[in-house]
Amino acid sequence: MSFKIYTKTGDDGTTALIGGTRIPKSHIRIEAYGTVDELNSWIGIIADFLTTHSAEKALLKQIQNILFTVGSSLACDPDKDTKMLIPDLHDADITLLEQEIDRMDGTLPELKNFVLPGGNATASHCHVARCVCRRAERICVAMTQEGQFVDDGVLVYLNRLSDYLFTLSRYILHQEGGVETLWKVR
Repeated sequence: MSFKIYTKTGDDGTTALIGGTRIPKSHIRIEAYGTVDELNSWIGIIADFLTTHSAEKALLKQIQNILFTVGSSLACDPDKDTKMLIPDLHDADITLLEQEIDRMDGTLPELKNFVLPGGNATASHCHVARCVCRRAERICVAMTQEGQFVDDGVLVYLNRLSDYLFTLSRYILHQEGGVETLWKVR
């Protein structure tokens, strides 16, 4: 059995959360998981650019799967019991990012200045993904400030992922012989 791509149920500007509740497509919850989806797409681009970094590419694919978990968590109606089994984020998902940040950082020159995004296409895409990740994090924080439920693990994961993407940009640039452009105060 195949599903149709279009359902026409959103033609009125609403969409359904997991659990069936319909809300406006402009709702902050939709903005949150839509931004996570955008982040996932950018990470796919980064992975496609990696031709000689198989370990990093494999981890990015794992991160993409975890981002589907994050998006699923955000797409659930917190006031309803869903029949769909939604996977959980695990502390190990965050620990893995921290370990990878430490591993890559151990090979990099000490960071003493702010770094301008750029250097090569892959590093630049990492910076774009980092910015989208920070936006997703800000939206989730805004949700909590509005009294809406966001799993604490989602906030921590997005925070750590942005750090990982920054470190990955530096790591890739240095591995490929690129040069970081440091911010110069005028």
